[in-house]
Amino acid sequence: MKKFLFIDRDGTIIDEPQPSQQVDSFEKLRFLPKVITSLKQIVSLTDYRLVMVTNQDGLGTESFPEPTFWPVHNLMLQILEDEGITFDEILIDRTFQHENKPTRKPGTALLTHYLNYQDVDLANSYVIGDRATDVQLAKNLEAKAIYIGNEAHADASFTSTDWEEIANFLILPEREVSISRNTKETEIELELKLDGQGKADISTGLKFFDHMLDQLARHSGCSIKLRTNGDLEVDEHHTIEDTALALGKAFKKALFDKRGMERYGFALVMDEALAQVVLDFGGRPWLVWEADFKREYVGDMPTEMFYHFFKSFTDTAACNLYIKSEGDNEHHKIESIFKGLARAIRMAIQRNVESINQLPSTKGML
Repeated sequence: MKKFLFIDRDGTIIDEPQPSQQVDSFEKLRFLPKVITSLKQIVSLTDYRLVMVTNQDGLGTESFPEPTFWPVHNLMLQILEDEGITFDEILIDRTFQHENKPTRKPGTALLTHYLNYQDVDLANSYVIGDRATDVQLAKNLEAKAIYIGNEAHADASFTSTDWEEIANFLILPEREVSISRNTKETEIELELKLDGQGKADISTGLKFFDHMLDQLARHSGCSIKLRTNGDLEVDEHHTIEDTALALGKAFKKALFDKRGMERYGFALVMDEALAQVVLDFGGRPWLVWEADFKREYVGDMPTEMFYHFFKSFTDTAACNLYIKSEGDNEHHKIESIFKGLARAIRMAIQRNVESINQLPSTKGML
């Protein structure tokens, strides 16, 4: 399935002069900052195909003679082509806004063939532009929108005036998943955003467990929304175990494509407690656990369940996890472990645009 970027021209690729809004001379040709380098990255590092869709009011009439348009337009295309940026199609509507023609954005008449082709993935394609009509065009195509503006548009997937940010958004798409896990013992609803802001909205029925998972979110930078309704009238086991299984499954699902990812991460100290937490999202489950606790409970969580939580997490996340803890205060010891895991996750899930097509493995698969 082919994915497309339907890109506006004036105000998106090149500057739109005011008040004429016509780029009708070479003196008026000015590219937006970082647009060329960003489009070049998008073309070389993704499988998006480019289509230019632009309204040119009255092109070919006395108000906008063609001889003033084509030389500048062709120079713009040549500059882009010299950098490896080419368009599958360039679609130009020449009508005026008051004519309300179906070919004019947000109308889709110029793009009917994309609506009819079976091999076009419109749901994962984007319209990129600086006007509300571009966002509406995306809705009409049942595609997504990237809005170039200073204020977020409610119907746009991403808003920015910085082309570098737009390129990063397209090259490194946000990794987020939702997991539902229902058994006779627990009901779990989980939303995980790896590229979040460390926000936590967690309720498991166990206050200390909530506190630890809040630390995991805060210090990893991942946003976690979690609701676990377990059979706490029996004991805490199923609630903790099943939450770990769901969380591990969510990480594995979110990390389905590990290209450009660091893969490894590690460590943490908290007061007198030292936690060594080493992580590898390498696709195989394994846990090495070197931690002892003198108390039966920390808060309302049994200490025997800490090992079980991390073992269950590694089983479904398919990761190697080495945990070693030293210290005197049991609260500090376990909190430092959770924070250490969080920091290890933060390091391991980082991605680099420059290595986005490289898998962190010599095997060729993870």
